[in-house]
Amino acid sequence: MRGRAASGVVVALAVCVACSQSPHPHRSIAAAASALPRSSAPTTPRLRTSEPGPMLAGMPPVLDLQDLYAADRPGHLSPAVHGVPARVWVPNSGSDTVSVIDPARMRVIRTIRVGRQPQHVVPSWDLKTLWVTNDKGNSLTPIDPATGRVGRTVPVHDPYNLYFTPNGRYAVVMASADRKIVFRDPHTMRARRVVRANCSGVNHADFSADGRYFIVSCEFSGDLLKVDTAQARVLAKLRLPRADSRPQDVKVAPDGRRWYVADMQNSGVWVLDGARFAVIGFVHTGDGAHGLYVSRDSKYLYVTNRGEGSISRLNFQTGRLAGTWRLPHGGSPDMGGVSANGKILWLSGRYNRVVYAISTTDGHLIRTIPVGLEPHGLCVYPQPGRYSLGHTGIMR
Repeated sequence: MRGRAASGVVVALAVCVACSQSPHPHRSIAAAASALPRSSAPTTPRLRTSEPGPMLAGMPPVLDLQDLYAADRPGHLSPAVHGVPARVWVPNSGSDTVSVIDPARMRVIRTIRVGRQPQHVVPSWDLKTLWVTNDKGNSLTPIDPATGRVGRTVPVHDPYNLYFTPNGRYAVVMASADRKIVFRDPHTMRARRVVRANCSGVNHADFSADGRYFIVSCEFSGDLLKVDTAQARVLAKLRLPRADSRPQDVKVAPDGRRWYVADMQNSGVWVLDGARFAVIGFVHTGDGAHGLYVSRDSKYLYVTNRGEGSISRLNFQTGRLAGTWRLPHGGSPDMGGVSANGKILWLSGRYNRVVYAISTTDGHLIRTIPVGLEPHGLCVYPQPGRYSLGHTGIMR
């Protein structure tokens, strides 16, 4: 998200969104949430996809069909990140810098000058490189996380956000202002295929359990796109039910069936059936719902409510909120990630020039660390997982 959230608080929806497949178009949101499939259901695991078929070619096998994040447990670091020091990498969009935090000492130990308006720090699919997306600078800055060495800047137009296909074949640049999704070589970043987005503000995404499609949020037009990964083409477009919707982060649930989309304008998350690409519910969280992060035990979805300075915990099994943590003096929790041991949720304070270190045990604020102007998509690194799908560290 590029600008500050609207100041007015939007009243949470009180009815479930009807879709053509639903026989109960007027169920309450609570009823809809309770009716969602549970990730712990003792049934034979089945992958639901839009079309029956195999996994995306070349994609590493799914470890657990009931838990897509099974490889992200505390301490499960890949050999590829052996020897990489624990750091928190913070892109400061207003300062054109990246602040490097030593989480052990809880302070900034280095500041790196990068391109204009860095938005996110993104781990590469092979876990060997951190890419800084310099949106207005039309470039990517590579950093070796093991040595901290900054590589030569790579020209890439409008790289607001960056993802990688689950088989590692392509980097996927969300060119928000250009209204394009650009498939690029994951190493050289040369353009290979271009998808023209028939919506405004493409920015966040996540991939299906089988890797065959991904869902993209279009912030400024209130749309979602379903994109075929192998064919690099838009399969479907979905307009969110509220005309004022501003969808932000996207996250698939551990069971691979439900999807969550943060809506900053409507102060909560939409719940989707990914296979049918249909809205099946809404959960109110707090003003300015923005970032979505999965706990290391795959039980909770952390939702950052940037407009009110809070973090909500959504229980994946029940589909309901398990509680909300509020920062002591408010703030603007935005993007970030969970520490490798799962004990700290690191978040940028977008409009407060700070980073928050928050306990995942009870939600108390451990430390506030001053950084640059407008810190945004910070990356905790290294993280558990076999490979990265991009953004600030979507690991599988």
